[in-house]
Amino acid sequence: MRSCAAHSNQEVVMKTVVGVAVLVAGFGLVVSPPASAEPSWTMPNLIGMDLQGAQDAIQSVTRGAVWFSSSTDLTGRGRAQLSDRNWQVCSSTPPPGARFTVDTDIDFGVVRVSEECP
Repeated sequence: MRSCAAHSNQEVVMKTVVGVAVLVAGFGLVVSPPASAEPSWTMPNLIGMDLQGAQDAIQSVTRGAVWFSSSTDLTGRGRAQLSDRNWQVCSSTPPPGARFTVDTDIDFGVVRVSEECP
C-alpha cells in the first residue's frame, strides 16, 4: 500500500506533465499557420508584353489557378481588346512585385502595339 505522500507526489507529477503538454499544444496552435491559407503569388513585371503573353504569364505563374484577367484601353476610348496580341501592356493592377491571390482582380492597362503608352 502506498503512503499518502507518495500518492500526492505522483498526482503532482501527473498534473505537471498534463499541464506542460497542454501548454506546448497551445503554443503549437498559436504559432502554426492556418492549414487552409490561400496561396499567393508575386505579380511579375509584364509591362511591354503583348496582352496575350501577359495573360499566359499569369496562368503560368499560378499553374492555372488564376485564368481570368481584365484589360482597360488606356486611351480612354473604351476600345475592346478583340485580338490580344495586338495590344501591349502599359500597366498592371496589382503592380509588379505585389502579392496576389485567386480572389485578386487583375487588370492590365493597354494600348495598341502601334501606340505609345500614356
